[in-house]
Parts: sequence; structure tokens; C-alpha cells
Amino acid sequence: MRPPSSSSSSSSSSSSSSSAMAAPGGGRMSAFTMRAVARMSRARWFIFLRRVYQYQNGPRSDLGSNPFNSPGWLALELGVIVAQMVLTTAVVATSSAERPAWPLRLWVAAYNVGNVLSLPLLYWRHRHSSAGGRGGDALSGDLEMRGANDALRSYLMNKARAFLELFFAMWFVMGNVWVFDARLGSLQRAPRLYALCISLLAWNAVVYSLPFLLFLLLCCFVPMVGYALGYNMNSASVGRGASDEQLAALPRWRFKEPGPAADVPRDRDHDDQECCICLAQYREKEEVRQLACTHMFHLKCVDRWLRIISSCPLCKQELK
Repeated sequence: MRPPSSSSSSSSSSSSSSSAMAAPGGGRMSAFTMRAVARMSRARWFIFLRRVYQYQNGPRSDLGSNPFNSPGWLALELGVIVAQMVLTTAVVATSSAERPAWPLRLWVAAYNVGNVLSLPLLYWRHRHSSAGGRGGDALSGDLEMRGANDALRSYLMNKARAFLELFFAMWFVMGNVWVFDARLGSLQRAPRLYALCISLLAWNAVVYSLPFLLFLLLCCFVPMVGYALGYNMNSASVGRGASDEQLAALPRWRFKEPGPAADVPRDRDHDDQECCICLAQYREKEEVRQLACTHMFHLKCVDRWLRIISSCPLCKQELK
């Protein structure tokens, strides 16, 4: 047999050297990607999106566990509503000479009325969520009285919120019919009003598509990235323990058993009177702690849990 030629040996050596040089580059790239994914999995916006997905696909027991009632989200909603009201008022005031074929001014005016009606509902959500977070600071009798007084108000507010959401959905459909009717071709007759209506419709389309986009992110993109990199982004986002400052900010008190004639426990509105961590019944004067989601546990049990995973053992709501 003939010995291998010098050209083949040189090509094999060059290919091996090029692969050896490419390996560190690929390793650096994979390490950079892993760090970027780990940083994203611990970001606040990713944790918030996970809370939203868990809330939409789990039991909705109270408003306190609703991530859309967090102070940051409520402030964002308030800013968007105020910006829309200012923008619509300015455009309508400066387009008095425009004559659209459809009554676009009526559509914008009704849209603005819906924004105005959203303000008291926004304030009520803020009051309700903050009152739920301060539940441990009041006496049990005061909690029962306040719950009875607010039952009718909460019912009416929830009905008003559902009616307002239905109105915006129907008005969204009506706006699409009026704005995108190409038979009349009146875009040149009212360019500012049409631009305003198209921007409002585009914003509402994005809002209505958020559940689908959230599903694609958490159920398609995140598992694919985790499978490709061998990194669980969901577990990484809840793997941090709570700090001493976070634990000190949570309300705590001594449990008080209900009287023999009481039908409803004083410290809780639920039928179960046991800690879901240790599965032991609450006893008189035992220290308990309540989380922001209004779930209650033994003080020692939940503190030990939160130092490992800073989320509620029941609803998985993250600590702030």
C-alpha cells in the first residue's frame, strides 16, 4: 500500500486544528447563551408572566393572588388610560373640520367614556388588593364585619367590570367595521380621526392577543430553549429564597380558636384549619403568618419554606 500523501495529511491536520479552534468558540457561545437564559429566567418580568399564566390556568380564589392587581401593573394601567384620554381629546379637538363617512367621533367618545368608567374600578382593585394584604393587622371580628359589609360592593364591582369588558369587546368589533370599510373610502376626508381609531384598535388587538402570546412563550418557546440547553427556566425563576426583610414585612399573629357557638372560624374563612405544610391543626396561641395571597401557615413552617423557595406553597405567588 502507498503511504498517504502529504496533501491528505495536511488537510486532516488542518481540519483537526480548525475543529480544535472552533470548540472554544462554541463553548464560549453556549456559556454566554446559558448565562443570558439564566438571567432572563430570574428577571422580574419573566416571573410576572409566570404568575399571570398560573393565575389564568388555576383556581381564582381571591383578588389578592391576582398578579394584575399588583401596584406596578395598576400604575401601568392608570398611565395607559390617562394617555388614551389625553390623546383622544387632543385629536378630536384638532380635527373639527374633518367629515368621516362613519360616526368616528361617536366611537371615540364612547371609548373615552369607557376609560372614565375604568378609573373607579381601578381604584377599587387597588383598595381591595391592599386591604387583603393587610388582613393580619386587624382583629378577627373586624375582618368578619368588613367582609360582610364589602360583599355586596364586591359583587357589584365585579358585575360592572364584566359589563365594561363586554362593552369594550363589542365596541372593538364595531370600530373594525366602521374604520376598515373600504367601500366608502373616506380615509382622505378624516385622516387624523382614522389614524387615531386605527391606533386604538391596534392597541386593543395586542391586549386581546396577550393570552395567546403568553401561551406561545411559556408553553412553546421556554420548553424548547430548556430542552436545547438542558436548563429548566421555570425552576430557576422560583429557586431563590426570601430575605429577612421580606419575611419581616409579612403579617404575623397568634392563632385564636373559634368559640363553641361560632359557625365560621375567626382567623380564616376556609373550612380547613390546618397548615398545609406540616398538616397539623392550628392550636390556640400558635404563631401563624399570612402571605400576600391571604394564605396562612404556621410561622416556623412557612419561614423555613420561604427561605428555600420564595413563593406560596399553595398558589405559587412570588413574594414582592
